[in-house]
Amino acid sequence: MTVDDPTGATADARSARRIVVDEQQDGRRLDVVLADELGVSRNAAVQRIDSGGVTVGGRPARRSRSVVAGEVIEVPEVAADPVVDAPPLPPVRHRDEHLLVVAKPPGLVVHPGAGHTGDTLVDALREAGVPLAEGGDATRPGIVHRLDRDTSGLLIVACTPEAMEGLVAMLAERRVVRRYLALLVGTPPEPRGVVDAPIGRHPVRRTRFAVVDGGRAARTRYRVLGEGEVTTADGALRTVSSVVCGLESGRTHQIRVHLDAVGAPVAGDPVYGTDRPVATALGIDRPALHAAHLAFEHPVTGEPISLTEPLPDDLASAWSRAGLDRPVGTEEP
Repeated sequence: MTVDDPTGATADARSARRIVVDEQQDGRRLDVVLADELGVSRNAAVQRIDSGGVTVGGRPARRSRSVVAGEVIEVPEVAADPVVDAPPLPPVRHRDEHLLVVAKPPGLVVHPGAGHTGDTLVDALREAGVPLAEGGDATRPGIVHRLDRDTSGLLIVACTPEAMEGLVAMLAERRVVRRYLALLVGTPPEPRGVVDAPIGRHPVRRTRFAVVDGGRAARTRYRVLGEGEVTTADGALRTVSSVVCGLESGRTHQIRVHLDAVGAPVAGDPVYGTDRPVATALGIDRPALHAAHLAFEHPVTGEPISLTEPLPDDLASAWSRAGLDRPVGTEEP
């Protein structure tokens, strides 16, 4: 079952999501465990519990209750989201019977989840009649990797089981080249480097991620392509830098978290290291991050596929405002 509404408004008691407490969760508060499992903020989890219906071991439980390994938490299914029209299919840059590559625009969520049903890339693909391979999660057919909602650029979609299996293996074995272009506030400490730091949920702000002990291994390579300047509304001169990044893992918000961790957050990012004066001077209202280049061998035919997607207009303008040359995305990180 997929929970669609993190606020827990109207519930149908006949259907519920079952969560079995594991050893790592033993002794933790119910609201903390629920926030992790549902991928929502702790406040949203508290609202869900306080609205009634959440049980532990078949009995109603308080938010502060400590859970025990092996116990079963049941969370009522919430009312379905209103039906919305599917978005248009994004531009297709490659297509064959096994897979396609689309140029995702900013603002488009990749797959259904809390607060997004009917308005995602998956819905656009289905509406366009694109066959989608089933994977481990029924809500993410065809999706082998993802982009954040406000990140633009190239995304691979699997149409057949053979492609799905092959692409998942290739990503795990780092045989898919993925390069991103980013405009940063400030400059990383080294002109070229690798950020090798584990990523997990932020210990306090549960909707965010952070570099944390015990997180999942994550590696991001980067190279500074150039430095520029913008003048903010108060007359301050601020340094920004153009970088190309390469992923050696695929954690949620990885590039944004890693670059913020080294003191040079992505410009326009409203979550990590936000700096509104710089974003305003650059004329952007979303993270300046773009998936510019993909290269891989076709998982079924072995054909080499190499695609590059130019910066969209809003980011191209931001680079120009900073006095920076427009990068391509094929540069080595």
